[in-house]
Amino acid sequence: MENIKDYVEENKERFINELIELLKIPSVSADSAYAHDVISTAEAVKFSLEKAGCDFVELCETPGYPIVYAEKIIDKNLPTVLVYGHYDVQPADPIDLWTSPPFEPVIKTTDIHPEGAIFARGACDDKGQMYMHVKAFEYMIATNTLPCNVKFMIEGEEEVGSKSLSWFVERNHEKLANDVILISDTGMISNTQPSITTGLRGLSYVEVEVTGPNRDLHSGLYGGAVANPINILTKMIASLHDENNHITIPGFYDKVEELSDAERAEMAKAPFSLENYKKALDIDDVYGEKDYVTNERNSIRPTLDVNGIWGGYTGEGAKTVIASKAYAKISMRLVPNQDWEEITALFKKHFESIAPKSVKVVVKPHHGGQGYVTPIDSVGYRAANKAYTETFGVPAIPVRSGGSIPIVALFEKELKSKTILMGFGLDSDAIHSPNEHFGVFNYLKGIETIPLFYKYFTEMNK
Repeated sequence: MENIKDYVEENKERFINELIELLKIPSVSADSAYAHDVISTAEAVKFSLEKAGCDFVELCETPGYPIVYAEKIIDKNLPTVLVYGHYDVQPADPIDLWTSPPFEPVIKTTDIHPEGAIFARGACDDKGQMYMHVKAFEYMIATNTLPCNVKFMIEGEEEVGSKSLSWFVERNHEKLANDVILISDTGMISNTQPSITTGLRGLSYVEVEVTGPNRDLHSGLYGGAVANPINILTKMIASLHDENNHITIPGFYDKVEELSDAERAEMAKAPFSLENYKKALDIDDVYGEKDYVTNERNSIRPTLDVNGIWGGYTGEGAKTVIASKAYAKISMRLVPNQDWEEITALFKKHFESIAPKSVKVVVKPHHGGQGYVTPIDSVGYRAANKAYTETFGVPAIPVRSGGSIPIVALFEKELKSKTILMGFGLDSDAIHSPNEHFGVFNYLKGIETIPLFYKYFTEMNK
């Protein structure tokens, strides 16, 4: 694999252009208006895997969007790597905050990405990182250096809870049999310091509806005499945290794992500048749970956040009404041992109990998933660390991520496999936000690093 750098350099323009074409398709799984585009993206991924050299590729029908499955089996006695990724993307809203159209990819230079970054929805999460694996596989096939078997499972519903993936995995244990699962849907510390994500938070996502009067009311005639659902909802939400930003739901922390001082000290070794963090977000100070630092608040501690809130009149000008209804979408990021269904039930019971009699409250669970921690002494972790060390020149640092990939826990339960999270994105890449981007350096470095994981994982399994 000595010529991997040459291969990437010779083909980098094609690699970039192919990704740009994939990013032009608005595969927003949360909005049915984009259903045709989601299907088109699945077909494009299928074509790319066929062209890269897979012997068998298919679109597997599910109750929702199809899963792209592909494989290259060279010897059943060799290890098998299962690559997971997703081709769906988050909605691009709010569109007016983008500096360029979200589905018209452009390359711009930034302070962090002097070589340029591709700006588009899905650039980092997860089309860019998923496509690194396709191109890394292409290289290994083109140079006859694929050392083991490989399977691909690329889904189209990750951004809406992966329900169809769960259905598919539960029914295809034999098809998906593997020795390790490889995912690039996370990040690393910096372009000079790689890291391997060893922990993920779980997720519980709910929508709440508060109903007051049976219709919108004149705020002059009824104001002060009838409960305003928007006022009530904001008070209820505010009560979910105390003065120390501790979540007030009874039982919420019962199963939270408390890390030892030694473990927290090890986490603190990861490079982090609070001043740079604040500068990047254009904030004067950080905010969060008392007695924990920023890198603990966003990784090893559970959280509760309002993701959207609406009701009443939001158009131009004024309309003096008391709304009949108010709504909010709320997510809770969970740590290992917290069960997302149990937390959802605790939230529902508590939120309904704190509502005054003047309103009716409905809590609608959306989706969720369990947290996950992977050991750092496994063959998969050691192979990934060796690959990173070779391409970056320094060993990777194990980190826990604040994000959630609920299917990782599902994979271990159903397929009995450990997952290795080899991310190449950066925290500043604005995933789920306007102006999402993925560094050209990061994209190409991923293509260069991934084949080395295959090499070392196979060697360590002999």
